[in-house]
Amino acid sequence: MKFEETILNRSEKKCELCGSSESVKVYEVPPQEKTSEENCIVACATCLNQIEKKAELDQAHWKCLNESMWSEVPGVQVVAWRILSRLSAESWAADLLDMLYLDDDKLAWAKATGDHENDASVDLHKDANGTVLQQGDTIVLTKSLDVKGSTLNAKMGTVVKNIRLVENNTEQIEGKIEGQTIVILTKYVRKQG
Repeated sequence: MKFEETILNRSEKKCELCGSSESVKVYEVPPQEKTSEENCIVACATCLNQIEKKAELDQAHWKCLNESMWSEVPGVQVVAWRILSRLSAESWAADLLDMLYLDDDKLAWAKATGDHENDASVDLHKDANGTVLQQGDTIVLTKSLDVKGSTLNAKMGTVVKNIRLVENNTEQIEGKIEGQTIVILTKYVRKQG
């Protein structure tokens, strides 16, 4: 039996955090030296987007940790600890965090990414109106822009399809205008549709 299949069978093809069976996949809980059944979990798209900070933390969704934090799977325990730490300003999350015991090795693993030092806020790419931008979106320029190092002038109203989000900088996206890939500031764009 393949490794991924073993983990999916362990979870009965359900998210090991919230119990959803919709769009689940195996997630390797970082950091990892060697992938194993203990450091991989099955998670749904909703949980994964929030774990990976691609979506705002929905505290109502994470009340599921009240049960899943007791899992015997170390990866589930570590992710539960990280999420509860990010939500620790909420009294229910702080109470659960107080109850969750991790041995020294698991606690070191849980702290290794530094996620516990962040609060529930998430830095997302947002357009001029505060709408969240996703990879592949189509945007419209809200201002005419001169492209540095080029004679190209991107006019206000220009449509840019299939944008790329610039990693580690939520104020920038990349898009092609007249065949040239340029970096565009998110404050000068509006998501289309």
